[in-house]
Amino acid sequence: MSYEALRQFADSWGLVLMGVGFVAFVGWAFRPNSAAATRRAATSIFEEDQADG
Repeated sequence: MSYEALRQFADSWGLVLMGVGFVAFVGWAFRPNSAAATRRAATSIFEEDQADG
């Protein structure tokens, strides 16, 4: 595969795939019933470390 063919693919279908991926990731973050998981992830750094005993 030549550079020109790879560049043409990236300019066309690569952009489409990245756009679809972006929409999917944003949709996953804002899906219904994800507030609890998001809140848990955001506050996990403030929890005490249970491994220290």
